[in-house]
Amino acid sequence: MFDRYKAGEQAVLVHIDFPKEGDREDLHELEMLVSSAGVSSLAVVQGSRQSPHPKLFVGTGKAEEIAEIVKIHNADVVIFNHQLRPSQERNLERVCQCRVLDRTTLILDIFAQRARTHEGKLQVELAQLRHMSTRLIRGWTHLERQKGGIGLRGPGETQLETDRRLLRVRIQSIRARLEKVAVQREQGRRARNRNEIPTVSLVGYTNAGKSTLFNRITNSNVYAADQLFATLDPTLRKLEIDDVGSIILADTVGFIRHLPHDLVAAFKATLTETREADLQLHVVDVADERRKENIEQVQSVLKEIEADEVPQLLVYNKIDALEDVSPRIDRDDEGVPIRVWLSAHSGAGCELLSEAISELLAKKMFAKTLKLAPQYGRLRAALFNLNAVHEEAFDEQGQWLLTTRLPVVEWNKLKKEFGPEIDSFILLN
Repeated sequence: MFDRYKAGEQAVLVHIDFPKEGDREDLHELEMLVSSAGVSSLAVVQGSRQSPHPKLFVGTGKAEEIAEIVKIHNADVVIFNHQLRPSQERNLERVCQCRVLDRTTLILDIFAQRARTHEGKLQVELAQLRHMSTRLIRGWTHLERQKGGIGLRGPGETQLETDRRLLRVRIQSIRARLEKVAVQREQGRRARNRNEIPTVSLVGYTNAGKSTLFNRITNSNVYAADQLFATLDPTLRKLEIDDVGSIILADTVGFIRHLPHDLVAAFKATLTETREADLQLHVVDVADERRKENIEQVQSVLKEIEADEVPQLLVYNKIDALEDVSPRIDRDDEGVPIRVWLSAHSGAGCELLSEAISELLAKKMFAKTLKLAPQYGRLRAALFNLNAVHEEAFDEQGQWLLTTRLPVVEWNKLKKEFGPEIDSFILLN
């Protein structure tokens, strides 16, 4: 039995190149994941195969090479940049005589380290338990596991059945608690919908700079660092946008290629903020050589969580890392913003992002001319207090003619205060 690795341990990394695009991984990304987990990399073993070996994933010769390097460096753990089957992990551990982790387990462990809120911790634990349920047998190699018919059940197998039952009970308990949290989140969303406050969600590949951008435009201090999955728990802030009014900006977890399905399932409640947003800001590290592939991976995850139909604005971040690139807004043939180039680190171009958001959400603006009788002076004063009156005149009867522009949400608040009959004051332009 090998204990779960701890941050600060030393690892040998294994990266195998496959010809099929869907099986390929990025070695640099693995190194960043390992660094984010607080593990030191002693050596990197690389190779290439047409397809994974069914027993050892890498083949007998390469497995022996890995075992030799582990022995030379006295490594604590071997980390594969791929997803391994439980049987492959067991066989590799026998050869290497140390703990073997795959990419999925590494990502889950990073999430476990970073989760801060009660909800985030529950979601990560649920994902870990689902992943662990297929690998229970590995934890009991110190016990007898007899196979056979009646009368041949060994104590190890009995322990496994007990542990599986405990896992099922724990998973059911966490799901029930997460359902309560989801109800609370849904109540908050319904309250925002009643007030008609638009929600804008930040999405993107991990380490694209979402949290840095979030801090820049909301003057917040959300944790941001040059590492993968620096932010897990969603953060919501109210933000004022010209010609729109108040919006809710949501910072969510970053995505990564081959994001574990258990993790996507566990974080679906959190990602509801993304699925039900009025607008997505897809933050892209423009200096990353694989930005095209990263964009595709993000779109793939958005489709998996049924959030691919939400209107989206691309935000090309980190232009300060490129030469001769200045902040700008790219528009389509109809003049609608589709891409903003900026630097969240320096702040260059952030005002253009606010401008683009304002344009895309402008359809939620109320722009009408009102005719008010003298007895509605309070309504006139309220409109002036909102800076909603662009022009004022009088007709022959001495009634006010007000040219107004204000967020729909503010107009609806006025209707609640002064009554729905104020809709009758609107003049047809």
